[in-house]
Amino acid sequence: MTTETATETPVVFELADEASIARSRGQLDAHTVEMMAWHFHPSTGSPFWLEYAQSLSFDPLKEVSCFDDLKKFPPFEDEWLRGGPVTRWIPKGFAGQPAYVFETGGTTGIPKSRVNLRDFRTDYEEFSETLPEEYFPKGANWLMLGPSGPRRLRLSIEHLAQYRGGICFCIDLDPRWVVKLIQKGWMEHLEAYKQHCIDQAITILEAGHDIRCMFTTPKLLEALALALEKKGTTIREAGITGIFSGGTEFTPQWTRFAVEELLDGTYMTPTYGNTLMGLAASRPVVPADGYTIAYYSPQPRAVIELVDFDDTNSVVSYGGTGRVKLTMLTKETFVPGFLERDEGERERPYAKYPWDGVSGVRPFHKLATATTVGVY
Repeated sequence: MTTETATETPVVFELADEASIARSRGQLDAHTVEMMAWHFHPSTGSPFWLEYAQSLSFDPLKEVSCFDDLKKFPPFEDEWLRGGPVTRWIPKGFAGQPAYVFETGGTTGIPKSRVNLRDFRTDYEEFSETLPEEYFPKGANWLMLGPSGPRRLRLSIEHLAQYRGGICFCIDLDPRWVVKLIQKGWMEHLEAYKQHCIDQAITILEAGHDIRCMFTTPKLLEALALALEKKGTTIREAGITGIFSGGTEFTPQWTRFAVEELLDGTYMTPTYGNTLMGLAASRPVVPADGYTIAYYSPQPRAVIELVDFDDTNSVVSYGGTGRVKLTMLTKETFVPGFLERDEGERERPYAKYPWDGVSGVRPFHKLATATTVGVY
């Protein structure tokens, strides 16, 4: 990996030491080899990858000995995830087990889909360990104020609540309709639909369910706080002590605004995720760090690299700007070198997460004009 340094900024968090970085790298290399043995063995691999392997100029079972060897694979094409049969992605080693299918996009054309068996539960159980008990108490009930329907997020938040001993209350929200309203310029309808979602949330919060924790998106968090303010109360007074949120709207400026104007002392932690990756936790967001939001993927299950815009096999220097490149390495899902629709800056390994992170996540500039953010 590239280690040269771009413009340095003062470090106000604990960097990972060289030993822990090397240890995590060794674990990633070993995990990569283990995943090749699973996904490309005739008895356990999925129909898609077993068939695709026949067109490769190398043998993944014999010629991938570390993570960097995954560069031998051609770029992963997201069009492969559109349409069916989705069963071609289910590894033979999981044949006959109950499966879920989660969709992303779908505003125009066939949505991309990902088959899940247990990955979404594993991702959120690991993420659960990062939540401070003081603000996300075990046994507390949750509110899911975000997209419903064929999305991984709803079931994931519900599992997170259950895993922590609580019950999850959900609202009904169709993000595809939100995007259509924006694209058609029906802003009055958009505002009405947003208010419809906020009204659902407030009804649940006022119903005596003792809800302490919440997931929501930045836009909906702001709308909820303003709606509660009109009723003479705040998010904290409504009983919420901990919020985790996600979306490209998370900027240092918005985070500072949320902390100072919206949260009334409620704790908030940002996350970055999607249907493929799951979610990446953030290191603490503090004023001394300029409210920088840096995310760290759940290695070795998922790996984020910041790569050069033109040479996507080359990682940019620390502090440099690059496109987000995702590699998925779970028994359920193998995705090598998927180029996300996001860009950001490469962050140094953090003590708790001794591998590269990403900050300043935003839509990839070459695609930004075609990206409609919607409720996120």
